[in-house]
Amino acid sequence: MSVRNLDALFNPKSVAVIGASNRPGSVGSVVMRNLLEGGFAGPVMPVNPTSQAVHGVLAYRDVTVLPTTADLAVVAVKPNVVPSVIDELGRQGTRAAVVLTAGLNSSKNAAGQTFQAEMTEIAHSYGLRILGPNCLGMCIPGIGLNASFSHVNCMPGKIAFVSQSGGLATAVLDYAKSYGIGLSHFLSLGDIVDIDFADCLDYLGGEPDVSAILLYIESICDARAFMSAGRSAARNKPVLVVKSGRFEEG
Repeated sequence: MSVRNLDALFNPKSVAVIGASNRPGSVGSVVMRNLLEGGFAGPVMPVNPTSQAVHGVLAYRDVTVLPTTADLAVVAVKPNVVPSVIDELGRQGTRAAVVLTAGLNSSKNAAGQTFQAEMTEIAHSYGLRILGPNCLGMCIPGIGLNASFSHVNCMPGKIAFVSQSGGLATAVLDYAKSYGIGLSHFLSLGDIVDIDFADCLDYLGGEPDVSAILLYIESICDARAFMSAGRSAARNKPVLVVKSGRFEEG
């Protein structure tokens, strides 16, 4: 449980999109569109080795030639490429990454290590925080940041929503938009190799723009850390938890 380098995730000054694409419907294309349409004030830097520009923005062949260090990286590349991308980002000084890629835990490198374990080990060595992998991404409307591949954006509000389920997260975003409900933060945690519910509670519990925190939980990795963070956050604001999977079908 730590808020170390979470400022780079929750309040980045620059964003790189690794795997940005012009291909309609691709994750890399949707993420770029969402970032550009969200109104983020900082530089959005697409990384694509074969395209000169992505969605009209000058593209870079790899992380090493970016004009400035990205506080936050959004990673949407093949599983076998993710560990090397995280290594490059760590070397350049990036301190947070949203890893959208799925399948990292079902494929292995030449040494027999899963790409997920390799990525996590590399990220820890640099102090680089990971949201995901296999997640929908994140939105922080207050700073115009939509680093997700959701088909709808968040409206600004005071409720922070953190979900382990991408499908449920999509349904909540649809519902919120239909009923005019705003969110201060939206985070999809995915497979949770690093940033977990306790980390989010620790950070969001101290955020003045957040009046309530809503969590949709499938499983908790560290119950003691979660309860400690929950007690602390609940002193400042309501924390509502919906726990799924209490029946055999779940």
